[in-house]
Amino acid sequence: MENRFDGDVVAITGAGGGFGRRFVEEFIARGARVFGCDIDPDGVERARAAGAIVDVVDAGDRDAVVRWVAGIEAAAGSAIGVLINNAGGHLGTPPRSIENVSDGEWDAIVAANLGATFAVCRAAVPAMKRAGRGRIINISSGAGIAASRTSPHPYTAAKHAIVGLTRQMAYELGAFGITVNAVAPGLVISSANTRKLWEGMSPDAKSAYLQTTFMRRVGEIDDVVNAVLFFASARTSWISGQILSVDGGTR
Repeated sequence: MENRFDGDVVAITGAGGGFGRRFVEEFIARGARVFGCDIDPDGVERARAAGAIVDVVDAGDRDAVVRWVAGIEAAAGSAIGVLINNAGGHLGTPPRSIENVSDGEWDAIVAANLGATFAVCRAAVPAMKRAGRGRIINISSGAGIAASRTSPHPYTAAKHAIVGLTRQMAYELGAFGITVNAVAPGLVISSANTRKLWEGMSPDAKSAYLQTTFMRRVGEIDDVVNAVLFFASARTSWISGQILSVDGGTR
């Protein structure tokens, strides 16, 4: 049976590219009313072309997030039903030794990942509580449940913190009919940055990486999309506080 979301209000951060744009496409195809935000104007236009209502908003800007969520609730006439916290990333920062991580790198990456997830949840949860229902899905990472071979320190720390935030919110919000779960992708070719990372590896390094996965391949965007659709569905009404690794069996 296909997951349908007819008439459901779905909000997606980082909706302009990579995972986010595929989330937009899939939820629209399944009948949802999709709202999104992104900091990339071109990505916003592409998501709008797919049929979503998308604004240029930095999910790490707490005041802007409050306005964005309030705008969704006003336009929809209801609380957000499915919230997908997808905004974040490395911000182009390479891995480096801890003593060489600058304050600016740390603050920016933590804000873009953990800070954005916190800000959006804080803004959206009050109406969800009043509605007595909701699905929150946070995008963490394999770097959020174990040390990373390819990610900078602040990214790994922020993604670990998102796992903790997911579990704490699940504890609080279950009494209001709201589930909170996270998806932790492994290496997925989802953006120009991840493609550059993969293509920049030597054949031996690629082969060595693939040998660490049970499935002997890197991930595809739809591997993560399918996990998000699962958590968003009515079938998961008694699943909360869970972290789903989508990594080909590397953990």
